[in-house]
Amino acid sequence: MLLTAALLAVVAGSIVYSLLTLIAAKDYLGQANRLPRSPQQPISVLKPLSGAEDQLEQNLRTFFLQQYENFEILFAVRHANDPAVAVVEKLRAEYPAVSVRLILTGEPPYPNAKVYSLDLMKSAARYELLVMSDSDIRATPDMLATLAAEFADPRVGVATCPYRAVPGRGLWSTLEALGMNTQFLGGILVARMIEGMKFALGPTIAARKSVLDQLGGFDRLKDYLAEDFVMGKFADELGHRVLLSSYVIEHHIGGDDFAGNITHRLRWARSTRRSRPAGYAGELFTMPLPLALLLWAWAPTLWPVAALAVLLRAASAWACAGWVLHDRLTARRWWLLPMQDAMAFLIWMAGFFGNHIVWRGRRYLLHPDGRFEPVA
Repeated sequence: MLLTAALLAVVAGSIVYSLLTLIAAKDYLGQANRLPRSPQQPISVLKPLSGAEDQLEQNLRTFFLQQYENFEILFAVRHANDPAVAVVEKLRAEYPAVSVRLILTGEPPYPNAKVYSLDLMKSAARYELLVMSDSDIRATPDMLATLAAEFADPRVGVATCPYRAVPGRGLWSTLEALGMNTQFLGGILVARMIEGMKFALGPTIAARKSVLDQLGGFDRLKDYLAEDFVMGKFADELGHRVLLSSYVIEHHIGGDDFAGNITHRLRWARSTRRSRPAGYAGELFTMPLPLALLLWAWAPTLWPVAALAVLLRAASAWACAGWVLHDRLTARRWWLLPMQDAMAFLIWMAGFFGNHIVWRGRRYLLHPDGRFEPVA
């Protein structure tokens, strides 16, 4: 009886969460209609690079095609012989009107190499408004204009872009993209509605240079694995508004095999657990489908409750993927969602164990506050 009651309570919680996701998605969609019209302020785009990743040229080209009057793009690589350099030079030759600079960083002294690259580019950037974007991001030509309009509000210190995941080749990449587009975003939208944005997301973040200086610069972020999360957290603690941007970017994820995909997702889970332990435990309620199946298997007479949870999971998935992200992948591959949800549930449970991660071939120890350090 106790187990039945516990399962019923958790499933009921997941039903409430799914309903909140529907409300939160509608609330977020009203944000774009409230953007002010403002003069364009100059923007520095910061792009850390490492190697000639799949579709790198197509991704970077979208930033050269921005319909914006005054912007520059800064790229950072470790060494001049990095294959990404040739891609940058090709695009620079094609678009001579775009201001481009390439920075050679050398070997990073920070545990987080990306943060070191961003630190050097920030120092070299000409403009106050910075847009920090990963190499696997694609944007439409109105991206910078949208972000500039959002920063017309002087209270905004950091803006983080939601993203539509586009998978690489293979089943595992497809499952991960489905999870990002139907489950991960829901938690962000609900958090935004209930308590406001007190964190930021990694693939693309915009921030005022002065705000980064106030929170201690990248030197304060260099030891964190989830530097994006704490950047938003520190900015919020200083009283700056952290905005979930109305602009949705396109995030092209890799096509790892099963082992690589599990390693990547487990790293993400452990990092989240260390960055926000209470929030990580609460992710249980974001998984209605596996919870409903457990309830149905344990107490078949409660199938109406389980069925309601499944239906609301489908509705909340479409609210995120369809309404907000306009994701064609979910529309085509919706039948894979049960497999994705089961896989996400198992990875979530595994994320409670272990304090080590593997990143770019190196092993790191995660500390309780979210900091990390390499292990010999």
